[in-house]
Amino acid sequence: MDIELIELKDAKAVPDIIHPYLERVKTECIPLVIDNGSYNCRVGWATEKEPQLTFKNLIAKPRKERGKKDGEPQVGNDIANIEAVRFQLKTQFDRNVVTHFEAQEQIFDYTFTHMGIDTDGCVNHPVILTEAFLNPNYSRNLMAELLFECYNVPSVTYGIDCLFSYQHNNCPPDGLIVSIGYHTTHIIPILDGKADAQNARRINVGGYHITSYMHKLLQLKYPVHVNAITLSRAEELIHEHSMIALNYQEELSKWADVDYYDTQVLRVQLPYIAPATAPGLTLEQQKERKRELARRLMEINARKREERLAEDEEQLNQLLAVQDLLEEGELDEFDQALKSYSLANEADLIKMINNLQAKVERTRQKIVAANSQEENIIMEEKPKIKSSLQPKDQQDFDEWIAGVRKKRQEILDKRMAKRQRRQDMAKRRTAAAQERMRLISQLAKKEKRDDDFGMRDEDWDVYKVINREGGDSDSELEQEKLLELEDVLRHHDPEFDSAGSSVPMVPGETHQLHVGVERLRAPELLFQPSMIGSVEAGIAETIEFVLKQYTAEEQTRLVSNVFLTGGSTAFPGLLERLKRELREMRPFGSNFQVNIAKNTSLDAWYGARDFGLNGNFPEYLVSRKEYEEKGGEYFKEHSTSNTYTRSPDPLPMIQVPVTSEQVIVEDAVVDVEID
Repeated sequence: MDIELIELKDAKAVPDIIHPYLERVKTECIPLVIDNGSYNCRVGWATEKEPQLTFKNLIAKPRKERGKKDGEPQVGNDIANIEAVRFQLKTQFDRNVVTHFEAQEQIFDYTFTHMGIDTDGCVNHPVILTEAFLNPNYSRNLMAELLFECYNVPSVTYGIDCLFSYQHNNCPPDGLIVSIGYHTTHIIPILDGKADAQNARRINVGGYHITSYMHKLLQLKYPVHVNAITLSRAEELIHEHSMIALNYQEELSKWADVDYYDTQVLRVQLPYIAPATAPGLTLEQQKERKRELARRLMEINARKREERLAEDEEQLNQLLAVQDLLEEGELDEFDQALKSYSLANEADLIKMINNLQAKVERTRQKIVAANSQEENIIMEEKPKIKSSLQPKDQQDFDEWIAGVRKKRQEILDKRMAKRQRRQDMAKRRTAAAQERMRLISQLAKKEKRDDDFGMRDEDWDVYKVINREGGDSDSELEQEKLLELEDVLRHHDPEFDSAGSSVPMVPGETHQLHVGVERLRAPELLFQPSMIGSVEAGIAETIEFVLKQYTAEEQTRLVSNVFLTGGSTAFPGLLERLKRELREMRPFGSNFQVNIAKNTSLDAWYGARDFGLNGNFPEYLVSRKEYEEKGGEYFKEHSTSNTYTRSPDPLPMIQVPVTSEQVIVEDAVVDVEID
């Protein structure tokens, strides 16, 4: 059966382009729609069908190097390798609420720049901005201050992302929204088109916790690949290959079956560098390689002989020239030449000349012999094979090789069995050791008397002395036979290696992740947050709690449209699991309907765009004048917004009158008796 391997994509972000600032958009003051999510930010003009910008709400500031200026912060898709700057990432969110407005300002700078807005010192477009459900007034106040004071926007309006998605999908006025975000999950009841904030509930579990849990599970399972199992790769496994089980406990029991595991497990190939291995060579290629090596060696030796011969001949000619000086009567020059060669007299000179002449003659003979000798490379002889191991004429070669392998494996198995038995004998509580002790105890019994030998700790020392083995008489013969068989396999079996493995290892097998039950366990956090130590209830329990706050008639209206939205609702199996949970909690025979957004990630932006194209849209804008009069927390309510609740006035300062009283302490005289 072919094993399917999943290759990780390791997708890199593509930097966003700077979109052209069209004259029509500039003159008509088209609203700018910003879906400011805690995972992704989506930005586009209200007249466009799709958002022009989609990027992660992250900022990475590179480290400052000595002697260099601070690098420009990278935002969203400008971060090419997010894992390289993982520990330098910042976000403007604390869970799903914007709290870090310095980071939010950098996000807005990136947004307006890449949308092509080039007006000097202002953004002359109404802004539609999404915010968290029940967003605190403090956060909205600072957001309005940033938009009006820093960017001089003419007006702004706020809306809730899940309510925008609810409106875009043309849902009825009654329903129950299950919004699963990156950090939180909200259960929001809708009655008569209005969100009931009092009975809504939030669960602090979302896509981030699922990804982080998968990351930790894989790192604990494969500690040797801790560095290779990154958060981005865990996120890819969550997005591409995870699912929600219809019945979690039943699915776990299925994975206990080995056959089910082998067919369902996901084998993920981590990146690795394959070791450089030479391709297998045939017997003729091996012979040719040996001939070539021998030929090169002979050429090297011949070249060295010729070099030595030239050096010796040159030195011999110099010494003969010195001898000629003596014959010509040049005694002074002769003496100087002897000193240069460290020679004492004429006898040493003659001796050195004779030695060099003999050496030159021997070298010439070797060169002549090497040139006249035919190029004959002696190949390595194969080991002599005993007649019992030689293949018969009528026997197939493959069968013969298989027989040799079998004989070798039998010897190895026999050795392993002996080794295991010796280990068992050395352990007191093994069955083999106890049986041996029982036999010894029976042999030690005396006539008509029960012997308790072996029942005491002291008897164990006696047993260990008895159990000493003097060696196996067949071990040397087995070793010789094993070496002979391995020598035969080494020359005739190309797949044989020194470790005895005839099955070649699959390249990269040690760098594979077997992702099995983890694909179900990580998304199960939505229904069982206790798996990561959270004391909060899961989605099903929270829905049941919310429904109990209403009458039976209102419950029927709510469950008639249970609406799923948010990026994390895209898990396969979530719709079926939620239907099963509702069927268990609702009365027998009652009706309910579970729907999911057409596009779980983009429907919030689509809904905000639809809101911006509505004819009543200008009525819900907060102008700069209203901002200055009523404060930054003020906004105008609409069907997809939060409910405006004015912050209470600060308590008046109570002036406590300070009275100064003069305290006079009179001198006190204390009589002390001294013995």
